[in-house]
Amino acid sequence: MKKTILASASPRRKELIASLPIQIVSVIPAESELPYQKRLSPEENVAAISAAKAENVSERAVGIEYDLIIAADTIVVIDDRVLGKPKDGMDAISMLSFLSGRTHQVYTGVTILSDDRKISFAEKTDVTFNPMSGDEILDYVKSGEPMDKAGAYGIQGKAKLFIKEIKGSYENVIGLPVAELYRVLSVEHLI
Repeated sequence: MKKTILASASPRRKELIASLPIQIVSVIPAESELPYQKRLSPEENVAAISAAKAENVSERAVGIEYDLIIAADTIVVIDDRVLGKPKDGMDAISMLSFLSGRTHQVYTGVTILSDDRKISFAEKTDVTFNPMSGDEILDYVKSGEPMDKAGAYGIQGKAKLFIKEIKGSYENVIGLPVAELYRVLSVEHLI
């Protein structure tokens, strides 16, 4: 099995990547992140950001024996507006109110870095929320769950109560499109 560094502090990504036939030897989050660039598409942005994260971690992985670095970045987009992680409770309320009763896109960019290759790709999933009442939004924000998640929600948690429909990869919305990652690793003979 390929010795792999996961370039993410996300416990959700760590859980998802565990299903792949690789061995996680270290978890090293990137120290810096490229800013979102309006001139690029959402797919291009998340791919570029994940590539920069992988490169940042490779520079700092001195003394660690590894074959691969896998990095990812996830954003939520609605009406050409990018929703990152909320700054505070009011920001989370604003984001969830904006998403309520509407369809948005979740993009995750993934980069696989090895000695001789850098492979980046992006996955898109459409997510539709049912309308949410003000009390539902407030109770959800008070739970604390939205605070460290793009778009202010975690589909694998309490937010699943508000999801009407998903078109695409469920795992992509959590933060790592595992099936596509597995396919790319297989096609590129990296596993």
